[in-house]
Amino acid sequence: MIRFDSVSKRYPNGHEALAALSFEVERGEMVFVTGHSGAGKSSLLKLVALLERPSRGAVLIEGRNLNQLKPRHIPAHRRRIGLVYQDHRLLMDRSCADNVALPLLVSGIARRDADKRVRAALDQVGLADKERAQPVELSGGEQQRIGIARAIVARPPLLLADEPTGNLDPALAQEIMGLFALLQQSGVTVLVASHDLHLIQRMKKRVLVLEHGRLIDDFRPKS
Repeated sequence: MIRFDSVSKRYPNGHEALAALSFEVERGEMVFVTGHSGAGKSSLLKLVALLERPSRGAVLIEGRNLNQLKPRHIPAHRRRIGLVYQDHRLLMDRSCADNVALPLLVSGIARRDADKRVRAALDQVGLADKERAQPVELSGGEQQRIGIARAIVARPPLLLADEPTGNLDPALAQEIMGLFALLQQSGVTVLVASHDLHLIQRMKKRVLVLEHGRLIDDFRPKS
């Protein structure tokens, strides 16, 4: 599903965020990326989503070399990826349903079909009763669930989450990770950047450890 082949990322200011990074993630796998602040976790996710391009090496998604992807094909690539952020980035002047529907409407899906998918996504994250609520009426954990519903409403095969539990207490963080695990069980490939080592250990999933942009460990739990 994901392959990094000797990937490096150097920014214009000279900072090298990633250096000679190589690894593969199988389809349907759930993998954590961890490391100190500035280790390169967010840069790695941005390369997968084509928000950035590598300085050297190749990033391949489903066998496609992203370096060879023409600009006009980037939107189609991103539509196959669900993105979850630490701050959930909801539009506070729109209902929860309208927030979740945004990726579908941008893609040109009819409102009637979009509404059905929105209800299904909200039900999947346990918030079917919050369809008409405003985000400000929800708790932080519920807002993050709405963000996840928005990320999965288009049924992408790949989900990327950048510090998705950074603003949540431990119990809520565990709930959110449980949702990701359920998505993995349904066949979605899940890649999560997180610095919460305690939570990562409890999940018992594969862990890529970065240090100053280099992969220093690829831990696979015993089955």
